[in-house]
Amino acid sequence: MKTKDYLARIADALEEIAATLALSEQENERFSLAEANAYHWQGESGTLLPVPKVSRVPLNMLRGIESVRDILLKNTEQFARGHGANNALLWGARGMGKSSLVKAIHADIEQREGFERLVLIEIAREDLETLPALMRIIAGLPARFVIFCDDLSFDAGETSYKSLKTILDGGLEGRPDNVLFYATSNRRHLMPRDMIENEKSTAINPGEAVEEKVSLSDRFGLWLGFHNSSQDTYLEMVSGYARFYDLAIDAETLRARAIEWAATRGSRSGRVAIQLVRTLAGEEGKVV
Repeated sequence: MKTKDYLARIADALEEIAATLALSEQENERFSLAEANAYHWQGESGTLLPVPKVSRVPLNMLRGIESVRDILLKNTEQFARGHGANNALLWGARGMGKSSLVKAIHADIEQREGFERLVLIEIAREDLETLPALMRIIAGLPARFVIFCDDLSFDAGETSYKSLKTILDGGLEGRPDNVLFYATSNRRHLMPRDMIENEKSTAINPGEAVEEKVSLSDRFGLWLGFHNSSQDTYLEMVSGYARFYDLAIDAETLRARAIEWAATRGSRSGRVAIQLVRTLAGEEGKVV
């Protein structure tokens, strides 16, 4: 082989090695954690997008859900200490603070000492099929991760629930030790009743068909129910929010406005309460 050809082959090999090293460096940078402790998972591109400022309220502002708050807080604290913990399904009435509770607990633990780094990653329902890829990426990172899917549910014909079920429990890889999965839903079994009834009426073995659909919710060790609030609880929420934001309104006027507001909305919930308080704050020239 001529010296010139030999040197050309060496040069080509060196360029190939350099390109491989550059790609490896890009991958490491792509999946290294930034300073932020909250991220959006972009399933299509396979990237973690930092969220510098999470939209959330202080934990002590959430009223009427004290029992489920304490259960989820204890579970998350155990996990953030490196101890055993369960995946959690927060299900029930709209506007009662399911997603707010997850974000508030993350912020509360983040501000206290004695825990490992706790990172919140939000994943859209449409990206659940990429969940295994996300799990593999974060399994080796030096932190504890809560993967959070808001408003999780499945309709007729969808099959992505099968991959989620495998990831949560029972798959070959399983869930990494440094990962928990929290989800919120208006449905206890994550799918509409008519879908379950349809499985019963059309399947050769109705019991097995329904069990296949419903068993997804069984993969969550914690089922936390959120129920419609009574008027007293709703008024307590309004009063608590008004005090937190230091609104200059007397108790009787606040009560009357709260009752009227709930009547026009047709419901009583934490979401309705905070929407009223935002309106009242705006009337006083304040930002909530």
